[in-house]
Amino acid sequence: MASSVSGICSSSPSLKPKATPAAVAKPSASGRRETVSFPSGARPAADRKLSLSLARSVAREISAELGGNDGVAKKEKRGLEKDSRSLWSRYVDWLYQHKELGLFIDVSRMGFTDEFVAEMEPRFQAAFKAMEELENGAIANPDEGRMVGHYWLRKAELAPTRFLKAQIESTLDAVCNFAADVVSGKIKPPPTSPVDRFTQILSVGIGGSALGPQFVAEALAPDNPPLKIRFIDNTDRAGIDHQIAQLGPELASTLVIVISKSGGTPETRNGLLEVQKAFREAGLEFAKQVLVNPIRNN
Repeated sequence: MASSVSGICSSSPSLKPKATPAAVAKPSASGRRETVSFPSGARPAADRKLSLSLARSVAREISAELGGNDGVAKKEKRGLEKDSRSLWSRYVDWLYQHKELGLFIDVSRMGFTDEFVAEMEPRFQAAFKAMEELENGAIANPDEGRMVGHYWLRKAELAPTRFLKAQIESTLDAVCNFAADVVSGKIKPPPTSPVDRFTQILSVGIGGSALGPQFVAEALAPDNPPLKIRFIDNTDRAGIDHQIAQLGPELASTLVIVISKSGGTPETRNGLLEVQKAFREAGLEFAKQVLVNPIRNN
């Protein structure tokens, strides 16, 4: 599909809410909620503990007669509380706000009870503990022995070590500089090309290596970008041929970017070989128009 890419290195200003509601929970540095706060008896957020003293519950459940022969008691909901004061109190108790993002989450009309919150407390605590370990650099991908910290790319100071922070910052700088040089024409197609600057990008990848660039291209590109971008994100030969055919004579001014986290994804390699074949048949120097982008040391 044809799309466009631009503005990858710029950041959008945070949305600012016009008004701040009362009694909201404070997010952590990473933007997640440290605790679930309740109207009374709440403990400090640093303890990461849940206080389970809800003022009142909206959904009231009653036990029904046992149904069938399964021996399990069924429950039915009578309906939600309609008293305006009760609804307002619950709204204030359960509204979450992230001021920097302008994000509000209101769960006050969901029919959970005090008993449900008490039952879920151990799971909340386990989730908080797992997230804390993740943020501190625990190996969360045991198959590849990797940490999982994609959000560090958006805010490098959250990285658990200075080495990782420096790597992220230097890599982002290199990406932005490369993109600027391509757009400005400083990085050009080879001298044998009939044009003196790139006009198209052909991105070859699969899974997250395709969805990520597609999202960025759709979300951040201006209406008339300096380069258009196309994607080869599967191994359908007809689809690959279609994308290459759509480029037409602009194949000579196309920068091919091959993306693979492991560096050995078979589907991505197949796409690479098909594109290489098209360049060869057009008499173009493929090696001088392709950028392969695996993770470092792969």
